[in-house]
Amino acid sequence: MDIQDLSIAYKTDHGMLKALREVSLQVNEGEIVGVAGESGCGKSTLISALLHLLPANASVTGGSIQFAGEELMGASAARLRALRGQDIAVVFQDPMTALNPVLTIGRQMRDIQYRQPISRAEKDQRSAAMLGRVGLPDPQARLQNYPHELSGGMRQRVAIAMAALMQPRLLIADEATTALDATLEVQIIELLRELQKEIGCAILFVSHHLAVISELCDRAVVMYAGQSVEEGPVDQVFATPAHPYTAMLIECDPGRLKTRVAELPSIPGTLPSLIDLAPGCIFRARCGRADAGCAVEPPRAWAGVRHWALCHHTERSQS
Repeated sequence: MDIQDLSIAYKTDHGMLKALREVSLQVNEGEIVGVAGESGCGKSTLISALLHLLPANASVTGGSIQFAGEELMGASAARLRALRGQDIAVVFQDPMTALNPVLTIGRQMRDIQYRQPISRAEKDQRSAAMLGRVGLPDPQARLQNYPHELSGGMRQRVAIAMAALMQPRLLIADEATTALDATLEVQIIELLRELQKEIGCAILFVSHHLAVISELCDRAVVMYAGQSVEEGPVDQVFATPAHPYTAMLIECDPGRLKTRVAELPSIPGTLPSLIDLAPGCIFRARCGRADAGCAVEPPRAWAGVRHWALCHHTERSQS
């Protein structure tokens, strides 16, 4: 997947809300790329745009989305339906609502395979095999279950099995571990890693949980207020963050606390208005390093090999 300068706005009663602004991102074959950022940074809009499932009040104001060299902007509805599920699959955030509550697991997994010219028995066999692959006990019996008969962790495994069933070239995981406890989260991370190696797909992993991204991904993209503000190999991004926002996000991780505190660390201030954008660096109102130079739009400054940030201070430190 190759995204170049993607910009998306939502029509609201107060004006056009610029949800994404010139976002560029590549996910190479066999690579796991993590997208991080706090709520409202544009992660969900990015996923919806890749799947061409934006709401009616959204408009693409610029940019390009290519999959395997094919331009998807302007592609027909039939072509997009052919890609979804077959070549591009998604694991949605909430396992409680991702599955149809009135259909059995088996029925839903058969429906996923509607393109396959095989019998119902063969589809059920493939479904049970994939459920077993993701660690569900007695997978044949699980085909007869309804979603409410399974725990949240089991439902998330079913969602992953459904996404992996067609062996897609790109698997998008949207906060796939958010609703799970810590033990299940570790299991799902390991499962995604094993599936990636087994079927050879690329994975775009979207999360606000930095520890998960550092554990699973090869490369990290940090988003803030509709922009990509930093990108690089995970070891570089987390060891030597080049953007103040990334550094502050890392400092907010409760796992870094050495002693008990009354209040968890947080980034002061609030997200800026995406309707009436002020000129200059989008983060400067919340940044302790901001100065007069930050009133100008920052350039992309390189902080290391394949590691860059949108920050004037990064540019100065490299000069």
